Amino acid sequence: MSKRGTCLLCRNGTRAGRGGTAGNKFRMSLGLPVAATVNCADNTGAKNLYIISVKGIKGRLNRLPSACVGDMVMATVKKGKPDLRKKVMPAVIVRQRKPWRRKDGVYMYFEGDF
Repeated sequence: MSKRGTCLLCRNGTRAGRGGTAGNKFRMSLGLPVAATVNCADNTGAKNLYIISVKGIKGRLNRLPSACVGDMVMATVKKGKPDLRKKVMPAVIVRQRKPWRRKDGVYMYFEGDF
């Protein structure tokens, strides 16, 4: 699949995404399904990440779980340092190419492959 987003890798037992806020998350367009390859936006040494699951998605029969900006996913490193590869690690999505509508009516999206 093409690269349609960017995410940050959470390393060494960091607890990103576990604090949370009260209430529900505002509905966003889900732009990154399972099996998507995304760029890594931090300095861990990983280049490309492969999404294998999305945290908090219960799912429905024959529908792929998808992630959007702010979601925590479980990913593997496909290109990067050898010590990072072949391990499942948590990551947070920070960019996606698919537009989503904000509450003020503006459609927002990021540039794709960079």
